[in-house]
Amino acid sequence: MAKRPIFEETSAPATRPAAPAKGSVIEGRAGARKAIRVWLWVMFAMVVAMIMLGGMTRLTDSGLSITEWRPITGALPPMSEADWMAEFDRYRQIDQYHLMNQGMTLTEFQFIYWWEWSHRQLGRLIGVVWALGFLWFWVRRQIPAGWALRLAIPGLLGGLQGAIGWWMVASGITQGEGMTAVASYRLATHLGLAFVILGVLAWYAMLLGRSESALLQARRGREAKLFSLSTGLMHFAFLQILLGALVAGIDAGRGYTDWPLMAGGILPPGMWDLSPVWRNLFENDGTVQFIHRVSGYLLAVFGVVVWARGRRSTYAGTRRAFHWVLGVLAAQITLGVVTVMHGAPVDLGISHQLTAVLLWVLILRARLLAQYPMGGTIRGNA
Repeated sequence: MAKRPIFEETSAPATRPAAPAKGSVIEGRAGARKAIRVWLWVMFAMVVAMIMLGGMTRLTDSGLSITEWRPITGALPPMSEADWMAEFDRYRQIDQYHLMNQGMTLTEFQFIYWWEWSHRQLGRLIGVVWALGFLWFWVRRQIPAGWALRLAIPGLLGGLQGAIGWWMVASGITQGEGMTAVASYRLATHLGLAFVILGVLAWYAMLLGRSESALLQARRGREAKLFSLSTGLMHFAFLQILLGALVAGIDAGRGYTDWPLMAGGILPPGMWDLSPVWRNLFENDGTVQFIHRVSGYLLAVFGVVVWARGRRSTYAGTRRAFHWVLGVLAAQITLGVVTVMHGAPVDLGISHQLTAVLLWVLILRARLLAQYPMGGTIRGNA
């Protein structure tokens, strides 16, 4: 063995530890994280606009104005008077026209047609933005390691959403069955999936805001109990969103405008009049609104419980996140009461829906910070 000198030259190059392997869990391919986040947030904004446009389509009873599902050729609206008359003739064959809009003029038909066409067109545009963005990052090999399948999920869900959208519309395009609107449970499915897509986009965009190594480091401070509670709050809020869709689907928000009572009593009259009994859960406006109200009260109580745990978090950023959740939850409940007491006009109905989107994202953000807390561990820095 060769003898080593007692003192080595300090200028000699030190042996460096081997760098993590390319694509390893610690290093991985960084990819264009910032650009991908922008792309995800753009799609998020488009889906929010889609939800708002869908709400307007529902509130103006425009959803059945296009009676065919043509994913490709339907992108073009009627281009001539003959085309408009053909479209109008198809609409005049369904029950909604005969029971609600008998004698409607072509101009009045065009008003509801454009709402539905715009809603479908925006859906197509979101699909195009996803496909072009995904292909751009994939061809250029800019997708971070392990993210290709995740970034494909919004596109797959979007395709499924288009099919569910037609499944929903088809329930209202009837002849002789007396249907003047889409089935409420199908509307709830359609809106529920829209919020799932929103949640996926927001969650991924927030995750990409930090490097993989930073997430691994942050996970060491994970607050398991708070994460579990916030997950429960997320599921509860999602349930309330579905119940709200059932209310909107049968215009149940316009039937009982007193609060906290309903038609002067604790329970609305005729809660179980429909037969079979299960139909009351979807088609009885008093029953559906009562369930939505009670669920809102329970959500408020659970929200306070989760906030009380969140305010004791070690991390200032996490505490602030749960403060925001509680504040917007209180605003949403107040807005819901005001909306009902005014008979659910269009402006209040859309505001209520938009606030639900804000609350949904804030819950997801608080949940993320419970799982991956950020710095600021001194409790005095609230």
